[in-house]
Amino acid sequence: MNITQKIIKKALELGFDLVHTIPAAPSQTIEAYKQWLSKGYAGKMEYLKNHLEKKHDVRRIMPETRSLIMLAINYHTTTVSSRKKREPSLGVISNYAWGEDYHKIVRQKLEALRIFIENNAPHQKNSRVYVDTGPILEREYANRGGLGWFGKNSMIINWKKGSWLFLAEMLVDVELEYNPLPLRGDCGSCTQCIQACPTKAIVADGVIDSRRCISYLTIELKGAIPPELRPALGNLIFGCDICQDVCPWNRKAPVSDETGFQPKSENIMPSLITLMSLSPQEFNQRFKNSPIKRTKRQGLLRNVAIALGNWGSPAAIPALQQGLIDEQPLIRLHSA
Repeated sequence: MNITQKIIKKALELGFDLVHTIPAAPSQTIEAYKQWLSKGYAGKMEYLKNHLEKKHDVRRIMPETRSLIMLAINYHTTTVSSRKKREPSLGVISNYAWGEDYHKIVRQKLEALRIFIENNAPHQKNSRVYVDTGPILEREYANRGGLGWFGKNSMIINWKKGSWLFLAEMLVDVELEYNPLPLRGDCGSCTQCIQACPTKAIVADGVIDSRRCISYLTIELKGAIPPELRPALGNLIFGCDICQDVCPWNRKAPVSDETGFQPKSENIMPSLITLMSLSPQEFNQRFKNSPIKRTKRQGLLRNVAIALGNWGSPAAIPALQQGLIDEQPLIRLHSA
């Protein structure tokens, strides 16, 4: 096998589900990305404007870049029935956060792949690896590598794997063979994701207004959630999978065997009342090595307060009264 074939074989052995190599080239979607930013669709995510110039071309990140290795790994583990998700006393957490922090898991695999390449490609000297943290429009490059097409919900969808995918990439300074995977399938006339979005965040095919997206509101937004959007959150307390749940391409999505992605029982439909009583120490202990720590305690309990209000049961009142005396103003505000 040549070096490209060896890299692909090794990546699959490490647990990646999709892998392909593409040549380093300028972005083809940078102007659309700039327009998206200019319309305010990024909301308060100011960091998306950082290093904008580098997003024009991966060689502005690492000038010696010759090739990109685009990878995807499936994180689909189990399915919670829609009936259980509608239980208002329980909170819904996005599937990707059921297990351990995927950044660490995927990065460990990338580092193992990096070492393998260094040992098998003698001319390789420099590389960069990213798991949705670098100044690179990774969905574009994943699409160009044939990993999937752009869904109407903006996700990368693969005809065999669906959209339950974490994307990752490696920039290397060696020339590899390029044979992009043939793209199969598309969204066609299906609009189920658009119709199902509770806040109408999908404003055009593949275009999301983050300011209305429940994942943004419950995770990325650090302040108060607009009152007019709170009823639509229902019992969603960390992220949202609705547009993926209704996607026909996910009906036969394979199950991941990655142990780190396997759900912790306490992260699947937890009791809202129990969550509202978490002290800072208990929050840190319960969500150690979890993506849920990103929103911090005040963000999660802000979301829990909204869900308790949406439940509308007298049983929620003691928990909300407890929130009224919390040390964090944001929690007190939403409890009120």
